[in-house]
Amino acid sequence: MRRFLDGLYSAAEFLAAVSLIGVLLTVLLSIVSRQFSFHVSGLDAYAGYLMASAGFFALASTLRHGEHIRVTILLNALSPAGQRKLDIGAITVGLAVAISLAFFSSKLVLDSWTFNDISTSNDATPLWIPQLTMAAGNILFVIAFIDLLVARIRGQALSIDSQEPQRNE
Repeated sequence: MRRFLDGLYSAAEFLAAVSLIGVLLTVLLSIVSRQFSFHVSGLDAYAGYLMASAGFFALASTLRHGEHIRVTILLNALSPAGQRKLDIGAITVGLAVAISLAFFSSKLVLDSWTFNDISTSNDATPLWIPQLTMAAGNILFVIAFIDLLVARIRGQALSIDSQEPQRNE
């Protein structure tokens, strides 16, 4: 199961990186098109869609690597048992927020598809397509929170794979 989840997080990292490369390419194409006096419609919208896609696909991997902001001043003042309880409580709250994000972003995709909602820009992209990346990223975020919660309930320490030393905020 661990290999499967790590592979899932790596795939999400890859999709986030591809999305960022897509942002770069759309911005470069926009610059080049202005310099050579031709127009490619929808580039600004596609850059925005790709930027959102990168952010949402990066959520799960960022959580897995311990790169989300943690305020550790209170945590460090507690005993190991208190730290574990506070961690479990915080992860549970984070999971609840992630579940609501996943639910409502998935509902938004379904509504956009049902009502054939399209972009108001001149490219007229069906909105369910870029919204699908948001929903998928949020679903992966829920999976990462469940993974983290199960590990903490089992008594495992938070696995922080960050290359940077832990910081006190």
